[in-house]
Amino acid sequence: MQPSQNRSTRTFMDYDSVNHALDGICGLYERKIRNINPMVGNLTYDISDLYNFIDGLTDISALVYEDSLHAFLPYDRQWIKQKLFQHLKRLAQQ
Repeated sequence: MQPSQNRSTRTFMDYDSVNHALDGICGLYERKIRNINPMVGNLTYDISDLYNFIDGLTDISALVYEDSLHAFLPYDRQWIKQKLFQHLKRLAQQ
């Protein structure tokens, strides 16, 4: 991900699974909210807030290892948003 136009803000993160990566993206957003509103006890947000966070990043993408190809496949921000929606929906149903 790259939060701003400055290339030095580009950060790479490594996760064991897509679900862990999605949790990591949520965690990044939650840390941003905490920095803006440090006195808030319980954080609440909806999917549109998370989408706005993702859309506000200069760049975000995912490289996901595909066993059958023995290669990493690139995915864009739309894919990440779609996967986040599915992931959070699954968590809400538990």
